[in-house]
Amino acid sequence: MEERLLTEDELIKTRLEKLEQIRSLGCDPFAAEKYERYAEIKLSDGGKKSVEPYSADVISAFEDAEPSDGAEGAATQMDVSLAGRLVSFRAMGKASFAHIEDQRGRIQLYLKRDDLGEGYALVKLLDLGDFIGIEGFVFRTRTGEVSVHVKKLSVLAKSIRPIPFGKEKGEQHWYGLQDVEQRYRQRHLDLITNAESRRVFELRSRIVRATRDFYDSRGFLEVETPVLQAVAGGAAARPFNTYHNALDHEFHLRISLELYLKRLVVGGFERVYEIGRVFRNEGLSTRHNPEFTLLESYEAFANLEDVMELVEDLFCHICQHIYGENHFQYLGTTIDFNKPWKRLPMLEGIEQYAGIKPEAFGDLQSSLAAMESLGLDTANENMVGGIIEKIHERFVQPNLIQPTFITDFPIETSPLAKKRPDNPKLTRRFEVYVAKLECGNAFSEINDPIDQRERFVQQGVMRDSGDEEAHPMDDDFIRALEYGMPPTGGLGVGIDRLVMMFANQDNVRDIILFPQMKPEGN
Repeated sequence: MEERLLTEDELIKTRLEKLEQIRSLGCDPFAAEKYERYAEIKLSDGGKKSVEPYSADVISAFEDAEPSDGAEGAATQMDVSLAGRLVSFRAMGKASFAHIEDQRGRIQLYLKRDDLGEGYALVKLLDLGDFIGIEGFVFRTRTGEVSVHVKKLSVLAKSIRPIPFGKEKGEQHWYGLQDVEQRYRQRHLDLITNAESRRVFELRSRIVRATRDFYDSRGFLEVETPVLQAVAGGAAARPFNTYHNALDHEFHLRISLELYLKRLVVGGFERVYEIGRVFRNEGLSTRHNPEFTLLESYEAFANLEDVMELVEDLFCHICQHIYGENHFQYLGTTIDFNKPWKRLPMLEGIEQYAGIKPEAFGDLQSSLAAMESLGLDTANENMVGGIIEKIHERFVQPNLIQPTFITDFPIETSPLAKKRPDNPKLTRRFEVYVAKLECGNAFSEINDPIDQRERFVQQGVMRDSGDEEAHPMDDDFIRALEYGMPPTGGLGVGIDRLVMMFANQDNVRDIILFPQMKPEGN
């Protein structure tokens, strides 16, 4: 007869009973004191060599130091005190094998009744998920696995709620979460059971660190700017609104870092950058989360071409840091960051991929006709720039696999970018695309306060006509520009998109530790 699987409530009850049994043995199942970890190799001259007390480091050091004759059971004297979560268990009469896992990997344990004595009673009270500490010596089993022969066992934290696990050949072991939504809602469980998930988030930290190293090495100053802002500007997006009781005023969560960073350039900081959280009140998708991490940098006396070179160098720096070369695989395609990257004006891209010539966008009526000829909905379109960008997104962006700078954005959608001197309908702006992902946005920044005010007024007309994402008037920012800002190149890069790309992931929720979700039950 097939053994009935216990319900979660029954498993919790059993674990609570074991918890009380552990206490009855005089042990605290939730250790109150620090647990000392160490790993030492005894040298032939009587000295000792310390090793980082993590499973991967212990295994590597033991393999490097063990005798070269390969004799069965040969052991280098290596004493350890390790700690980790119990992730597998297999009982074998008077002995048991188990694995514990720490941040750097896992290692096998050999638990023998003759060695542990009365302490072996604790072994029977362990469950997968428990944190334990062990002391013993390292050896290699007959099957060749580097293991710890345990001489002392301590329970550091009892796992009351069971972690998903299965059985195979008498051994209990974990399996990864199969429910995708559960992985996002209970990221702690995903990290416990899924080594690939841990790898992705460790990689994310490395990418952020490499980004900071790049900017710091080039003389940029890292700064912090307000999250609560009276005017949420710097991007085309709806903000989240909140209320400050003491000031009796409505504020907004920032949608960009731009306008405060440019104030710092006005103030004399020639190279500044910030990596911070921004918030946009928009929908969720595989590529969008309403709360995300943004890098923005501003460099005085630089132009758009300087920022292009900066982007090429930044992406190459990160790629070298992660992969040791300037190319990598993303979803089965080799992405090559070697310079120079392709430059493609937006209207030329539309002609190449959609077959619409630049002359078709001379006025609103002809632009609407071009959009309609492509089978796109024109019902809510009332400006040429918006039509151009929508055609670009639909027909050009899906073809941008290798790194590409899309340049010459329309003025209506670029209220903070300088006009092209030879064509005031277009701006000195680019977006960078890699593997169909829009990964960055850059301007030759407007430093003419009169022009900037006129742009904000035009955006106000768009807002009055129903465009909730049109840029608001910001008198304080214009006043700052009136004191004088040097020519400046500005850049914004979505860190989440960078991580998706370098971590070979196609869903933004897989690279955000705690993505936004609807409350359970809704």
